[in-house]
Amino acid sequence: MFKAIVVEKAAAGHEARLAELDEAQLPEGDVTVRVEYSTLNYKDALAITGASPVVRKYPMVPGIDLAGVVEASGDPAWSPGDRVLLDGWGVGESHFGGLAQKARVRSAWLLPVPAAFTSRQAMSIGTAGYTAMLCVLALEKHGLKPGDGEVLVTGAAGGVGSVAIAILSRLGYRVVASTGRAAEASYLQSLGAAEVIDRAQLSAPGKPLGKERWAGAVDSVGSHTLANVCATTRYRGAVAACGLAQGMDFPATVAPFILRGVTLYGVDSVMAPRALRLEAWSRLARDLDATKLDAITHEIGLGEAIGAARDVLAGKVRGRLVVNVNR
Repeated sequence: MFKAIVVEKAAAGHEARLAELDEAQLPEGDVTVRVEYSTLNYKDALAITGASPVVRKYPMVPGIDLAGVVEASGDPAWSPGDRVLLDGWGVGESHFGGLAQKARVRSAWLLPVPAAFTSRQAMSIGTAGYTAMLCVLALEKHGLKPGDGEVLVTGAAGGVGSVAIAILSRLGYRVVASTGRAAEASYLQSLGAAEVIDRAQLSAPGKPLGKERWAGAVDSVGSHTLANVCATTRYRGAVAACGLAQGMDFPATVAPFILRGVTLYGVDSVMAPRALRLEAWSRLARDLDATKLDAITHEIGLGEAIGAARDVLAGKVRGRLVVNVNR
């Protein structure tokens, strides 16, 4: 038997509880992992609260991330004792996820934990940090260099934003952080932000084009914020979009794209191919200062994850919530 958070349909429509499961209840897969740490992401909070229909079938163990040790493997690529991590691939939505002490998954979904990180640090990064690295890679492949000008990071105090700031500043970029939480300015500056601006400058309906400022941007907010970021990006600049904290809509015009040659990159982390995942984690091991992960991370126990989900949706959580599933 092992502990897990289980989401089930109930009379009220949706219920999440801490339960004990038998290993026989695990779904099909060729690798069984003894989970050490998971995370609580925005999507996990939606799954736990039922605020959005991200769960594809019931019952479901949420948790889009996990890190731990291989316990049994039917694939010669993995052996008992191997340290592994998993981000995305639909776990926590259509396949039992990481908010449990055990997981059974497909071997192709797993990656080795980089030697530079512990399992806890790998989850301090998790999907949010790995997505931030995918955004940086997109901007680099566009040709962006530190000398080109300022890079904006929206939703800066969240998981994606926090890691993006730490990476970009270490790479030599002048990073401007946009946040609605003025009290987090010192935190964002400690990660490497050269300037902190109020999100209100970007979150209201704006003009088709604004004054050119950003050479590049990482946006996890969407809606009017993303539209305004594009409208104020410099000629032939680029924006990497990966989130929808403000909304799924994109109330913009084509003006930035056809008059300034701005490029908008959509960044998906869930189904990214293995080669890109390996590149992202390799770069994280090289370009992310692991000493900053403690400032980004708050650890909770498995039993605390249900209560913490509402705080995530309310935007009250700074950085990353790592879940110690054995606590």
